[in-house]
Formats: sequence, C-alpha cells, structure tokens
Amino acid sequence: MVPIDLTEFSNKLRRLRNQLQLSPDEVARDTGIHSDRISDLESGGAIPTGDEILIFADFFRCDYRFFISNERLTASEQTESLYRKYGDEFTKEDRRAVLEFLYLCECEQMLNEELERKHREFRFTAQGEFHKGHGEEAARALRSHFGYAPNAVPSDVYDDFRKIGFHVFRRRLKNSNISGITIRHPSAGTCILVNYDEDIYRQRFTAAHEGAHGIIDRTEEVVVSFVGRYKKSSLVEIRANTFASRYLLPPSVVTSIPVHHWAPADILRWASHFKVSTKALTIALKEAGRIDESTATALAKVKVPADQKADPELSNLSGRAEERKRMLLERGLSTPYVRLCLEAYAQGVISGGRVAEMMLVDNFELNEIADLFDFNLQPQ
Repeated sequence: MVPIDLTEFSNKLRRLRNQLQLSPDEVARDTGIHSDRISDLESGGAIPTGDEILIFADFFRCDYRFFISNERLTASEQTESLYRKYGDEFTKEDRRAVLEFLYLCECEQMLNEELERKHREFRFTAQGEFHKGHGEEAARALRSHFGYAPNAVPSDVYDDFRKIGFHVFRRRLKNSNISGITIRHPSAGTCILVNYDEDIYRQRFTAAHEGAHGIIDRTEEVVVSFVGRYKKSSLVEIRANTFASRYLLPPSVVTSIPVHHWAPADILRWASHFKVSTKALTIALKEAGRIDESTATALAKVKVPADQKADPELSNLSGRAEERKRMLLERGLSTPYVRLCLEAYAQGVISGGRVAEMMLVDNFELNEIADLFDFNLQPQ
C-alpha cells in the first residue's frame, strides 16, 4: 500500500472543514472523532486510520480516495474558488447544500456510467465578439438539436439539459438572492444548481440561464447568478439571459401571438401558456416591437398566481404525494435522480445501504421514498 502523504491529507482535511466554516469541535460532534485528534490530523502530526478516512469521506460527501491520492475526484478546488470570490453570500447551511449538491452530481455521473446511459452530445462554439448574438445562436442550435418546432415550448427544461449530459438539481438555499450556480466538476462535468426558493417559472428561466453558462462559458469553473444583480455591462450575463429568453420564448413565437392590444388578462394567459414570468414575456414582446415601454412596465406588474403554475416534476400528483415530492425537491432529490438510484439498486449495481447514502437519507426514510415511487425495496 502506498503511504499516505500526510501533508496533502492534512491540507485537504483542513480545506474542506474551512469551506464549510466548521470548527474542529463541530466536526467532532458529527463524526465522533475527538477535536484534539482532528487538530493533530490537520497539523500533519498524526497518521489517519482507515476508519477515520472513511468517516471523513462520509461527512464531507466525497470519495475516500480523494484523501489518499492525487486524483481529482471532487470539486474542492472549484468550491474553494467559489467561496474565495463569493464567500460572504454563502451561509453554513448553503455551503453544506453546495457540498451535497456536488455529491449528488458525482453519484449521478457514476450511476450513468455503470448503467451505460448515454447523453445527446451537444457542442456550441461562439464566433465573434457579439455576446447577445452568441446567446441567440446557441439557443437556436439547441432547439434544433432537440428537434423543437419553431412554435414549440419546452415542457421540461431541466430534462433538456440533463439529456445533453448536464447534472441539474434544484435545492432551497438560505440566501434567496442566489438564483443559480454552475460548477465545472473535474470528473462529473457541468453541474447546475437552481435555487428552489425561487418562483417555479423563474426556476425554469434560471435553469436555462445556467445552461447557457454550461454551454458557452466552458472556460469558467464557477459561475454564480444573483437575482437582479448584474451590471448592464456584464456581457456574459446578458448572453446567458438572451439564451434563456430565446430558448424558452423564441422571437418567432412572440411575433405570432394573436393579440394586438395587450391587457392584463392577455399577459396572464400567455405567460401561463409559455411557462414564463410576465416580466420575461413583456421583455420579449417589447424587443419584438409588439408593445411599447409604458405598456411593458404596466404588464410586468401583473403576476401569475402561484397555484396556477405547474412544476414538471410534480405533474399528475396531488395531496400527500405532491407535498412529499416537493419536500424532496427542496433537498435536491429530483425525480429522475431518485429513479436512477432505485434502478441501479434493482439491477444490483448498488446495495440498499448505498442507495440511502446516495439519497442523503437513513434507511427508514429510504423505505418511505421507495413507497412514494411505488418501488419494492427488498431487504438484502
């Protein structure tokens, strides 16, 4: 067995702890490893046991090999860059949420490979310096990639980006000003987190916005998008917004809407039809020359009632089942991800205990989730 590089191990352990803004005492409380022992390990003055490595790997949601090798198995460098640039925006709870989100991405990538699931490769290379044009061209290319008719409205934008190999998860964040995050994971690839705290229609727009970062801004390891907080000179954000608008609501659709004198009832009807906010629709209408500035300002104030907005991952559900799946979504557990884990279990790829780990739940809750998805989780 290759000896552990104690300096490298101690640096990784300390770095992960600092990223979560945890003290040695807090880590000790949740791992059962004494704080003095943790301090010794972080100083490089002690050799970790195999059990300790496994405990730390479980606590920090990473592959145990990360601690004992030089393989780039986690996104620790990317998250370090994230917190160095935007540290004040992330609470302890949100840092844990980001850690678990990336863990889900790693698990999803591993299961896709084990089950030999293929994605529909999509590549786009921006030409020239016209950033808004990049967004328009990329949106048009992706719609063509999926064979969307000119007047078609994407029904499940999350599924679209999953189809091209992106890992898309939604999770409620404490900081409601964070709209979305795109992280380039060293092994899992493009990982997109959409803040489930947002309005349902806004989440669709955010997913498309972050999808643009994943498609076009491939040299950026970390991108954080904030609600209404970007400079008009930020060409990268303008490009991402343009992509999202054109992907969800292409100009050919906007110009063909059979309304000549827009009233509040019209904006509500068509915003619901396209599953976009009234603000997004009024911007598209204004850019298409369908309404003037004053009309756009007035119509943007009209809001589609929350109970009239459908979440694609909660469709055809009601009552207790809908509420239970909504709670799972808040924690990052999407329906496709849960089904992927259960399928892997059914095919013998992973054990029941591993399924629970991958869903961040205990065995009791795992059984509840299996029942919710009408899956027979046989004891092993």
